[in-house]
Amino acid sequence: MTDKIRIGVLGASGYTGADLVRLAARHPNMEIVALTANSHAGKPMRSVFKHFAHLDLPDLVTVEEADWGSVDAVFCGLPHGTTHTITREIFSSHPHVKIIDMSADFRLRDPATYQDWYNVEHTATDIQPEAVYGLSEIYREEIRKARLIACPGCYPTAVLLSLIPLARARMIDATDIVIDAKSGVSGAGRGLKENTLFCEAGEGLSPYAVGQHRHMAEIEQEVGLAAGIADLKVNFTPHLIPMSRGELCTSYVKLAAGTTAEDLRDQLVETYASEPFVTVADKGVLPQTQMVRGSNYVVVNVVPDRIPGRAIVISTLDNLVKGSAGQAVQNFNLAFGIEETTGIEQLPLFP
Repeated sequence: MTDKIRIGVLGASGYTGADLVRLAARHPNMEIVALTANSHAGKPMRSVFKHFAHLDLPDLVTVEEADWGSVDAVFCGLPHGTTHTITREIFSSHPHVKIIDMSADFRLRDPATYQDWYNVEHTATDIQPEAVYGLSEIYREEIRKARLIACPGCYPTAVLLSLIPLARARMIDATDIVIDAKSGVSGAGRGLKENTLFCEAGEGLSPYAVGQHRHMAEIEQEVGLAAGIADLKVNFTPHLIPMSRGELCTSYVKLAAGTTAEDLRDQLVETYASEPFVTVADKGVLPQTQMVRGSNYVVVNVVPDRIPGRAIVISTLDNLVKGSAGQAVQNFNLAFGIEETTGIEQLPLFP
């Protein structure tokens, strides 16, 4: 495909929206024609993000001012609870438009579950059934045909890519999973929050949303589907690390009878042998955030636990790229029949 596909970005003044613009600006098949932001509406993008000073981008406008008839695809980077109405409005007047949602509004298949976790009524239950969970490597064929793609959260992407193949193969006991997760501060968004101020987050490590982080719902939904277990529960604790971007998840799992940690690693190697963005590290090499910074890559590995019958599965990604904007572009490529790696082949930045 050589024609430019016109895109709009909802919430372009946030970290996720900005990273989407960064990737889209150099994507050979994308033309950015609409950028929205409420508090920054009316401003040039370069005044909100100085690193875009050399790009010729549309000025930021409100959602109401955007012309959705001029776009072929919309990337949504808005907070949860705000995408339902906008998505329905766009589909109603412009049914040809594809929506790639980076918020949480369409990730959970059951609207009642969404309301339980997000304390917001699901106001688009009529279009929820057509939403495809946008975990590219797992739902590739469904994404190719979708009009509405619900990109996973950053933590679920890291966790699910490492655990779904093992749960599907019944190599782990999905009812006994403990996940220790850590993310850079950008995962909390660009809004002013006391716990992400430099003096609060710097030189320290902090757990948050213990036992109630909303990404647990996605993890339980997808691992449960893979394992064939309804109403699955996992133990998940996220932590805030004083760095801008990056994420590392360590999952402690119980092995199925007769299964070894090496078997788990072999299963991941087989599953991702032909995948462009998921790498199983060499034996003995532990995944680190330095391996993926600024890229759409995921690195995973498996280590035997000292406790018999258990293993440790480690995965790492950049929360703003593969954990959000990069995966959104990967799904865009799939949905429009473009080579899947287009525009997101950047190698990790090191140091």
